[in-house]
Amino acid sequence: MFGKKEGQVENHSGSVVQVAEVVKRFPVGDREVTILKHISLTVNQGEFVSIVGPSGNGKSTLLNMITGIDRPSAGQVIVTGREIHAMNENELAAWRGQQVGIIFQFFQMLPALSLLHNVILPMDFAKKYSNRERQERAMQLLEQVGLADQAHKLPGMVSGGQQQRAAIARALANDPPLLVGDEPTGNLDSASAGRVFEMFSRLVEQGKTVLMVTHDKDLARRAPRMVEITDGKITRDECLARLGRPQ
Repeated sequence: MFGKKEGQVENHSGSVVQVAEVVKRFPVGDREVTILKHISLTVNQGEFVSIVGPSGNGKSTLLNMITGIDRPSAGQVIVTGREIHAMNENELAAWRGQQVGIIFQFFQMLPALSLLHNVILPMDFAKKYSNRERQERAMQLLEQVGLADQAHKLPGMVSGGQQQRAAIARALANDPPLLVGDEPTGNLDSASAGRVFEMFSRLVEQGKTVLMVTHDKDLARRAPRMVEITDGKITRDECLARLGRPQ
């Protein structure tokens, strides 16, 4: 058997995300503001969790802790068995490219590249798969999200909903176990938002783990589990319904 990598911990619970007593402080002028206040959260493989709460109360900050985009002031963040709070920037970049797919509110598609090449890009960065396999996989992923016929178009030539679906295909490029969406439906109309939600539901059924921050409580209640953050603390964490069905 192979030994553990440095920074990797034993995980016997099947959890993908383990956040333990995380505090995050930001300097504001000559004082500090505490955004996250001793947050603890465990998310198991195959869960679909929506995260809601008022703006400025810590939802996106928590996602930044989980994805390694930012670091906690105190506490531990263990994701896919790695202590990411203890990793350096190069380690984080390599880990993130393999283990986490991130979907943003504003799509973040490179405007000069076709949808196909936007999806290929993460595989290029990770040096994963052969050139031919990257092309084939990108086309398969675009087909999976209903965009095979748009593959060679630039992002500006398709709708916002289509760009977000392409962004989901890109997030899946390296087959990460964890998908994280920071307001992924915030820029979409209700019909497009519903289609994106259904895509997340199908991915969970295939074994992915999904965390989704949203301001839309109606959409959030359709997830099997909803976590609410208020004033930097988890004030609600409950199972709501079967996958994709409101209570």
